Amino acid sequence: MGDKREISRRTFLNYALMGTGGFLAAGMITPMLRFAVDPLLQGHAGGDMVAVGSPDDFGPDPKRVEFKVHTKDGWYESETTLSAWIRKLEDGTILALSPICKHLGCTVDWNTSPDFPNEYFCPCHMGRYAINGEHILGTPPTASLDEYETEIKDGKLYLGAVKANPRAGVSG
Repeated sequence: MGDKREISRRTFLNYALMGTGGFLAAGMITPMLRFAVDPLLQGHAGGDMVAVGSPDDFGPDPKRVEFKVHTKDGWYESETTLSAWIRKLEDGTILALSPICKHLGCTVDWNTSPDFPNEYFCPCHMGRYAINGEHILGTPPTASLDEYETEIKDGKLYLGAVKANPRAGVSG
């Protein structure tokens, strides 16, 4: 046992202080990392579709329906009320349109303007849309109303995510 290295008091204190400081720093940083990364690791429970009624409840004229969806923004969770204009097309398929005007985000209504009957009308800036959500050329909106994904399952109509309306504008 002849080759024993002695460490100085200063070196021992440096090692002890660095070890203690590292332990305390790890103790503080670990919960912060967990807090920041946890929402990314969480899975989404349930489906993205919301039941809004029976397909038989809807006819050729648009009907406004309000429904609630669970919204999660980081750590904040809430129930948000959304609405849709829903109608049954001639071939039996369902068309669900978002009521949000594509001009400045106001809410459109169906058949409320006496000057433009049987159209969606935005009172904010006189935006107009045809019955299938196509924007009417020459009015402020430059795109058609968005559509909700639809699914019929077990006799109920479900609405999903909003997608862009593929229909082009029409002349009015």
